Amino acid sequence: MEATTRNVQAWMAMGRDDEINALVADVSNGETTLVNIVKALGEYLTSEEDSPRTKGVELLSSVLARCPPDNMTRQSVRVLVAFYCSKLEDTETIVPALQGLLTLSRLPNCTSQDVPIIMRALFEHVKMKVLVQTVRLNVYSIVDTFMDRHRQALKDMNKDFLTGYINLADGEKDPRNLLVAFAIARVILIEFEISDMLKCVALFNITFCYFPITFRPPPNDPYGISTDDLKAALRVGSMAIPVFLEKLTAGSPLTKRDTLQTMSACFPVYGSGVARSSARDLWNALKLEIFQPTDSVTANMALTCTQDLVKTIYAVPAENSGDDAEVEGLAYDACEECVKIIREPEKSQARPAIKVLCAFMSTTPSVSRYTISKTVPYVVQLFQALEETGGRGLPVTRPEGTSPALLSYKDEVFGVVTTGIQNAHLRQPALACMLGLVSTKDLLTDEELGFVVHQANDILKENSDVGDDEDDILKLLTTITTISPHHVVNQTLPLLFDALPIQAPPREALNEHAKYRRILSALRILCQQVELFEVFLVRLTTRVELLCDQPVEEDPEPRAAYAHAILKTISQTLSIKVDEKHVDVAKYIERHVPRMFNLFIYSAMVSDAAYMIATDIRLIRVAADIVKLIAQCLTQQRYQTFLDAVFSGFLSGNVKAVADGQMRIPSDVAFQPFEVSSVTREVRGLTILPVLVSYLAKELDHLVPLPVTDLNTFLNQMLEWSLVHANSDLQRVSAWQTLSSIVNKHSEEVSGFLNSKLENYWSQRFSDETLDLAQRQQTIFSWIHITRALLVQNHSLAFTFVDRFFEVFDRGDVGWDAAKAIGKLVEPDEVLLKKNHAVIKILHVQKFVSRILPRIITGATDSNTKVQLSHLVALTSLIRAIGKPLYAAQMPTLMPLLLRGIDLPDNDIKANVIDTFIAAAEGDTPEHSSIAEHAPSLIAKMLKNSMCDEMPSMQVRIAALRYLGMLPQIVRYDVLHPSKPKVVKDLAKALDDPKRSVRKEAVDARTTWIKCSG
Repeated sequence: MEATTRNVQAWMAMGRDDEINALVADVSNGETTLVNIVKALGEYLTSEEDSPRTKGVELLSSVLARCPPDNMTRQSVRVLVAFYCSKLEDTETIVPALQGLLTLSRLPNCTSQDVPIIMRALFEHVKMKVLVQTVRLNVYSIVDTFMDRHRQALKDMNKDFLTGYINLADGEKDPRNLLVAFAIARVILIEFEISDMLKCVALFNITFCYFPITFRPPPNDPYGISTDDLKAALRVGSMAIPVFLEKLTAGSPLTKRDTLQTMSACFPVYGSGVARSSARDLWNALKLEIFQPTDSVTANMALTCTQDLVKTIYAVPAENSGDDAEVEGLAYDACEECVKIIREPEKSQARPAIKVLCAFMSTTPSVSRYTISKTVPYVVQLFQALEETGGRGLPVTRPEGTSPALLSYKDEVFGVVTTGIQNAHLRQPALACMLGLVSTKDLLTDEELGFVVHQANDILKENSDVGDDEDDILKLLTTITTISPHHVVNQTLPLLFDALPIQAPPREALNEHAKYRRILSALRILCQQVELFEVFLVRLTTRVELLCDQPVEEDPEPRAAYAHAILKTISQTLSIKVDEKHVDVAKYIERHVPRMFNLFIYSAMVSDAAYMIATDIRLIRVAADIVKLIAQCLTQQRYQTFLDAVFSGFLSGNVKAVADGQMRIPSDVAFQPFEVSSVTREVRGLTILPVLVSYLAKELDHLVPLPVTDLNTFLNQMLEWSLVHANSDLQRVSAWQTLSSIVNKHSEEVSGFLNSKLENYWSQRFSDETLDLAQRQQTIFSWIHITRALLVQNHSLAFTFVDRFFEVFDRGDVGWDAAKAIGKLVEPDEVLLKKNHAVIKILHVQKFVSRILPRIITGATDSNTKVQLSHLVALTSLIRAIGKPLYAAQMPTLMPLLLRGIDLPDNDIKANVIDTFIAAAEGDTPEHSSIAEHAPSLIAKMLKNSMCDEMPSMQVRIAALRYLGMLPQIVRYDVLHPSKPKVVKDLAKALDDPKRSVRKEAVDARTTWIKCSG
């Protein structure tokens, strides 16, 4: 007891956690009890001063919250319940007392006998309107706990509980508390027997006064409560139907949508009886939204709500309801009403009536059978009776799922639809209907599906330009490929492949070019299923090989464009299959990729430095994409085997390991793309390497080893080759991307390479006077790729590599190139991506900016003019590459520097700076503008850069005019007023700019300035 008293007194004096932990330990070990703690607190609990009483109860509640539940006996709980209930009478101790009661309510030894005591104390002493949100939440949490654990005890309190709870919950506004209150109300309304209608109405009023929910969470809300959370929690109570009807009649479109969603969610809860009793009133309200819609979204939601209502009413089949039984009630009345409307199909209400009937077909089996039996025979008869059907076709919405009732009318419907497809005026709705028939499970036979494909092919053949119907036909055929693909393989694909030209059309034959592109697009859409894709891939690859093996004519561009279009179609189709995770893609690593390699390696080796179609860089890039897509679907073992073969072919000249096809690669010519003597077109094959290396890691925690003897040696050779022997930018970039990917994934293994580059590479390259400007720039570009590979993974050497750029800021030849590299380091990279299994750490950009931006700002004030200007260039490059949140806090410091950046002679830098101003203006208002003090300077500089005679760059002129047009929206008018006459006058000159896009921006900007006023 002495230790307990000592700890209590120490806590009351200093309020440390150490004493609470000591008391909890003593209670857990049985050395003291909570009753002893109460005794030790005696003088504080009875003190006339408010603070000791509050702290005393707070200490007890803190100890109670941390004690193990098993240590609380039934006797202790009963004593503490009485103690805390008495403390609710004291306004100074009510907050810690509620915290203690919340803890007690969750204990196993808090029984149903304690529930009435606690609840009556809450009802009598707690005044919710004077308590803060967190304390009110404790009250709701106590009730919610009892509702979960001791619901029967609350039911036994009957009117006392309802009256007290209604008084507690009335007027609550905080969304955090309302989520709990709505959950409590849901249980009460569904499970409690409320005999007093006044109490029921009162509970309904305090709950549904919040409908519809208008709460909008503030930006960056830490509690994460959304509008949808509150809407979902409020969807209870059959008494809400009158409220729903009222909101549907007089509400705004948003309120109507919210009401419709709520009704759809509530109908299953209410059950068939409640839905049936209100069916007529509900249908009248819903019918208004369907037949006289304010917008299509609300109308569609009303249809869905009608479906949910019908499903609820007819969820339980009526007695003696056979297949041929008539339905009664809402379904009967609504069907009769809609069938009567469609007797005049030209009237505007026929379309919504058909939609309602189709919606009914997708509800319950009994309603579906009845609706089909009343609708389909009449519509078929109407179609056959009309002599002039053009323009009187009915819209068709396909029912969802299987509809056995439609089998009885299949032949009649199928005949009507096939007739409609042959009529150009009826083709669109007929195709929609046929799609519905095809999509309905087990409705059409295999022979009938073949006939549908034959009809679709006839339409494609009879008119080469089928216009808008082509998309519908392709959608129909694509659906059939998922059910019975052999019909499309045997009928449609030969038709499309035969329509593709064997020879590329001449450059001026624009219609022929458009035709083959349309056919390729159709093949891309159709050939995604396994059976079709195999035929598609073989036929198109053969077509590309034929195009590439023909003699080069005087104008090879049309043939290159045709081959490129075919390869692009293959790439796009593969991309769709990869995204949808088709399992057949991986097999083409053996069936297709060797043919691709054979085609391009053969062309490189026999071209003898002359132009061949397959040496065109555009085709090689698309081929690389195809290989990438197939390779990323391989297992780790298969990828390793493939990678070994590719490296053997490219590094050792063993082309048979990777290439196989119709074209025979000459055996007397070695394929050595990394040799100095290799011709330009042969070396272009290197483009494939960064694509393959980027997929080295099939799993982030397991690396596929590169098939080279020593990585450090390989990287040194690759870097040297790119700088000394490569003779095009494409070759160099491909080599640098390969370096970047390897360094990123194997940074520990290539530490020797990295350290040697830090020690010698940079200094040697810039001290070598024999290197020209282009070679020094290549040094910087190669360094960017290596540094970026380290930076994205927060490598310890990353900033050491970054420092090398700053070392050459004072050079007049490459200082600005090094400065621009600072921004390029954080620009998106096409190889270092998560999907390529690159090692990328979160927040690496933020870390880079927080360290580099202050350094750049400091350097921009350097006494050396060259260094100062280079830092300004680096600033514009970096700001352009990052998001506004990363530099928003620095804008007051950055504005003067960015204004100086506009005066730099580089037009790209000017455009970057103005784009930065545009991005920084996002979210600004005239009352909270970060650039108001700089407005005169900005206006003068933007006007100067928007004039054609002053600024030759169209990009800069457009950006300057766009920013000028934004200024009246982000700066107060009293600041802009002195400049308005000059701006309006000078912008009139920009209206005569020779470029149309510039004139458009000038019109918009001048109009904004003319309209702006105080």
